Amino acid sequence: MESPFVSSHPEILSLRFWCLVLLVFTFTLLLKIFSQSQNTTEESKKGRLPPGPKPWPIVGNLPEMITSKSTFRWIQKLMNDFRTDIACIRLGNVHVITVSCPEIAREFLIKQDVVFASRPTNWSSEYVSLGYLATLLSPYGEQWKKMKRVVTNEMVSPLKHQWLYGKRVEEADNLVRYVYNKCKNGGLVDVREAGQQYGGNVIRKLVFNRRYFGKGREDGGPGFEELEHVEAIFTVLKYLFGFSISDFMPCLRGLNLDGGVRELKKAVNILKKYHDPIIEERIQQWNNGRKTSKEDLLDILISLKDADNSALLTIEEIKAQIVVIIFFRAPLVAQ
Repeated sequence: MESPFVSSHPEILSLRFWCLVLLVFTFTLLLKIFSQSQNTTEESKKGRLPPGPKPWPIVGNLPEMITSKSTFRWIQKLMNDFRTDIACIRLGNVHVITVSCPEIAREFLIKQDVVFASRPTNWSSEYVSLGYLATLLSPYGEQWKKMKRVVTNEMVSPLKHQWLYGKRVEEADNLVRYVYNKCKNGGLVDVREAGQQYGGNVIRKLVFNRRYFGKGREDGGPGFEELEHVEAIFTVLKYLFGFSISDFMPCLRGLNLDGGVRELKKAVNILKKYHDPIIEERIQQWNNGRKTSKEDLLDILISLKDADNSALLTIEEIKAQIVVIIFFRAPLVAQ
């Protein structure tokens, strides 16, 4: 006997199917309308975003930016087309706000600086700073405050600047000797290379109290180790804060779509190859009591104490801060 609740008649089955489809469609439509109304309510509470191009689903405006020959010209053209001094461009899930008006820029940088003081998180700065342990690259937070106090009070004060004056003069004298020896022997002086190596010598002297990682050269010029070290510094600077799709779409991390991940890792490993053994040996010397006097910036970082007379910085924090000091100050000295 056929159940009164189940029918095998084709017309009835078809009617039930379309009723189910209509019900699902209606439910989906109502859910979408409700979601949009919620988003509109949230936007009205937070304030509307500045005008900008309509984004694609998931990827935002990444396709247009990537295909443009010049990113900043593309952004400027967008702002001109929208006739606005402030625009919003969505890259992946990140809203990028661009400003071309000095008054609005002052609002960001001066009046609302507490809100916008933090640095954006990205893969390159996280990797270089060993997980945001050093200042300059870290987002605003307790770690940033801690390292800022260390740098401001202990490393860049006028007293420390004067304390390291003799090391800078020593490297300036070595540069003059190197140029003199090159000219005396009838050789040409590559001013750019000499400037870069002078910057590398100065920062190595200030941080590690040494000019060379290897034997160096008798004429005062760099050896293979110093050439490799300086090249690694400029490689890091080349890719640090460079545009990376994975910063806006984290699911793509590890695919090396931008081509700079491998080069950045290689350069950082070169820096670690030269820095880490010196840092670890110096820490051991302080712990064993074989070293008690400060001679360079590394000694300052190692000898810092907290309220309990324990080491203020961990070995990872010291390594991260040394890397940041090296690749930010050496190019500045060389310029």
